[in-house]
Amino acid sequence: MEQGFGIFLLLAFAFVVANLPFLFERVLFVLPPPGGRKGFGWRLLELVVLYLIVGTVALVLEARAHGGSYPQGWQFYATTFCLFVVFAFPGFVYRHLLRRRSDVVRVA
Repeated sequence: MEQGFGIFLLLAFAFVVANLPFLFERVLFVLPPPGGRKGFGWRLLELVVLYLIVGTVALVLEARAHGGSYPQGWQFYATTFCLFVVFAFPGFVYRHLLRRRSDVVRVA
């Protein structure tokens, strides 16, 4: 597998995974939410957990490709987390902006 294609696959995987908290109503995709509805706090917690999972997958892929991983500072992790949040924007828009409009009952 070519390195550029592997990076594209990793970014596509991160994009899909970043949107998952906004598409499903179960906490961590397994448990029903306490109180009946999953709030924004649960979605944010899931986003952080999924970021850590994607980061671990990327670290393993890098270690397998190069025989080790390069040490990174906090700036790298802050930047990649911000990129992960940007990837999650379509799911956020779908959950909190588009679905609200369809839930509103129009009275003529």
